[in-house]
Amino acid sequence: MKASVDISLYPLADEYIPAIQEFIDRVQKYPEVAVIRNDLSTQLYGDYEQIMDLLKVELRLSWERHGKSIFVIKFLRDDLRGLSGD
Repeated sequence: MKASVDISLYPLADEYIPAIQEFIDRVQKYPEVAVIRNDLSTQLYGDYEQIMDLLKVELRLSWERHGKSIFVIKFLRDDLRGLSGD
């Protein structure tokens, strides 16, 4: 099943940009998941299971490296870019 995920990261620290940039850089290393960035959030497109596996690893790593932060995540079935899902 295809999924679209919209993520906004709000680190609870004065120096918040490095944590956000590091998260984006890491999720872009997953070739099976398409990543599109904009000024307010990052979108992930791909297989639901692969996205969930990625999020399990990368959310935890962000908290371990940068401490407290808030992730606002929206999930939608199918690929919002217009590609067909299964």
